[in-house]
Parts: sequence; C-alpha cells; structure tokens
Amino acid sequence: METKHENPNGDVKAAMRDFLSAFESFKQSNDERLAAIETKKNDPLLSEKVERISKALSDQKAALDRMALASQRPAVAPAREDAEKKQAILSYMRKGDASALHAIERKSLNAGVDAEGGYLAPEPTERIIAAAVRDISPIRQIATVREIGVTSFKKPVSLGGGAAGWVGETGGRVETATPALSSIEFPTMELYAMPAASQTLLDDAVVDIEQWLADEVQGEFAAQETDAFVNGDGTNKPRGFLSYTKVAEAVRAPGEIGYIATGAAGAFAATNPADTLLDLIYAPKQAFRANGRFVMNRKTLSAVRKFKDSDGNYLWQPSVAAGSPSTLFGYPVTEAEDMPDIGANAYPIAFGDFTRGYLVVDRQGVRILRDPYSAKPFVLFYTTKRVGGGVQNFDAIKLLKFAAS
Repeated sequence: METKHENPNGDVKAAMRDFLSAFESFKQSNDERLAAIETKKNDPLLSEKVERISKALSDQKAALDRMALASQRPAVAPAREDAEKKQAILSYMRKGDASALHAIERKSLNAGVDAEGGYLAPEPTERIIAAAVRDISPIRQIATVREIGVTSFKKPVSLGGGAAGWVGETGGRVETATPALSSIEFPTMELYAMPAASQTLLDDAVVDIEQWLADEVQGEFAAQETDAFVNGDGTNKPRGFLSYTKVAEAVRAPGEIGYIATGAAGAFAATNPADTLLDLIYAPKQAFRANGRFVMNRKTLSAVRKFKDSDGNYLWQPSVAAGSPSTLFGYPVTEAEDMPDIGANAYPIAFGDFTRGYLVVDRQGVRILRDPYSAKPFVLFYTTKRVGGGVQNFDAIKLLKFAAS
C-alpha cells in the first residue's frame, strides 16, 4: 500500500507566491463578475471561473499550511529509557515477535498488554501519531487539549452565588452566600483505525514503520475527530459544539450556545450581508473576542470571500506568511469541512475563542494489536486511542444561524 506525503522540504516561499497570485486572480475575476451583474450582463462562465479560482485558493492554502507544519515539526528523538520499548514494539510490528514486550512487562507495569487487548506503543511512537493527527485536525489545533490517565475528566464550573460588596471601615459585614459549584464531565471514547500492510513492506528495513503507521491512521483519526468535535452527539464519541441546545443570544441561558440570525431564510441578508458577521463578532464578551476566530467549511468561505467593504476592499484577506491563517475582519479563519453548508436554519459559521470554549481530552496511550490472520496475505494493525471532547465555556462560542430569526 503506497502512501503519498507532502514534501516537508518543499519550497514554502514559492507556494506562498502562488497562493498570493491566485488571490489576485480571484479579485480580478470577481470584480469582473460584479461589473457584469451591474450592467445586467451576468456571464455564467465568469461566475464558474470565480468559483473555480476560489476552490483553488482553498486547496493552495491547505497545502501551504501542511508544508509549513512539516517544515516546523521537530524530529522526535526517543529518550534512552524508551529505546528498549521502541525496539520491542518494532519487532512485534514487523515480525509478530512479542517476547521482548513480555520481558518489559515483567520489569515494568507501565508498558505491555492493556486489559482491552493490544500493546501500548512507546511514547516516541505515540508522539509521532499525535503530531500527525494534530497537523490535519482543524478543531484540535484551535481547542484546548488535555492529556489524562483515566477514562474521563471532570472540570469544576461555578454557577455563581459567591457574593461580595462594599462596606465602611466600621460598618457591619453581612454574611455572603456560598458559591455554587458544579462540574462538567468529559468521558473518553475509543477511536480506532485498521491499516493493512504487506509482509514485504514490513520486511523492508528501509521503511520507517512508526511513520508509516502514523501516516496511515492520521487521516482516519483526524476525519472522525473533526466530525465528532463539530457534530458528535456524545454517544460513543465526543460531543460537538453544534449538538448543544442553540438559542438566540439575547435569551441564552447557561449551558446553551447563543446564535445570531442573518435575517434571511437560508442566506445572508440581501443588503449589507457582511453586517451579520460583525454582529457575530460582537456577540461574545470582549475577553473572548481577543482570541476569537471564525470556523466554517470551504463552501461557506467561498461565499464570504466575495464580500467587500464600502471602499471596495475585500473583507477576507490571505495569510501574510506561510503557516499563518487567512483573516476575515482581521480575525483568523479555520476551515472545518464538517461544518454545515449554508441552508435554511443551518449554522454554517461559528465565531469565538475556541481555546477557552472547547476542550479535547486525550487518554494517554495508543494501543496496537497485530492481526496477521483476518486479511491474508496482509497484516492488519488494529490501532486505538481514547478521545473525548465538549464545550467547556458556553460564553466563548457563538453561531450564525441562516434564518429570519
């Protein structure tokens, strides 16, 4: 099975030049489209060209980000105490020889067979997989990620009630109320992938088996994670921020996600469509706007990319350096393909401080179980990790609803 890689030593500067050149082409074509509309000579081919360039922009930006991340990723050097574990797991993966792993088990209880089956990967292997998944998991990149050693994480939250007040030097002190505390629990769920390898590949000493496994599972892990972090219902998967109760921001209660309506069913408002984006920006409190960002999918970004201000300047601007995000109204934009498309009563755009708003919980440890029997002549590697997630601060994330109210 052949795996394609982004070249980590690719010419990032050349890719950046191509990206900026594509943006200039997009602006020119879109300006021509708008001029044609004003003269009532709308050309479908011109509109199609704008959409094609917009899609190319998104593809080039994604490739540019991957190249920048690859060039900045430090090499993972195993610690001396991990070397024995690494050689043991590699022997197990290549040949199915678990004797070295059993020897490690007898010396240390923190490595070896997990109760659910499979062998715990050594920390360097786990870090390689974690780094690969993070590079292509957009919500993981912007959320808070916490590693735990148990099956769930409980976060205490204040429900208010702790009172304070002013008093004179000799005035009586009224007893204040006791603060009310509660907790939010984030259980971890099992996420798995099952890549297959030929014995020829496993016997090839040149092949980096750890990197091969990371490359094989990263796409599956990242795709499943991103969908769950956005849309997950919390049953055998993390709970996505779109699955919580959503109400108009003006009447929002604790534990609910507030939204701003566009004022039009399934669309932006016909006049001054970008004004609702400004309303969305100012829906969170100032403390959450400072680190705020937009989250939307490619189709929604394609529509937003055409908006201009009163001076004719595009509101969306490309990144000024490789690895940095594009911006909208000066705020970063994260593309998450699992966000819904624009439609009636849909929530295609989110804005807020996702670092404070959304929590990803990783249970420490990646397990690997070698299966040479189920798919002969290939060897399957049942690879699992436990991940949880959910909203940890409902004040930090706001949504844009495409509806009249």
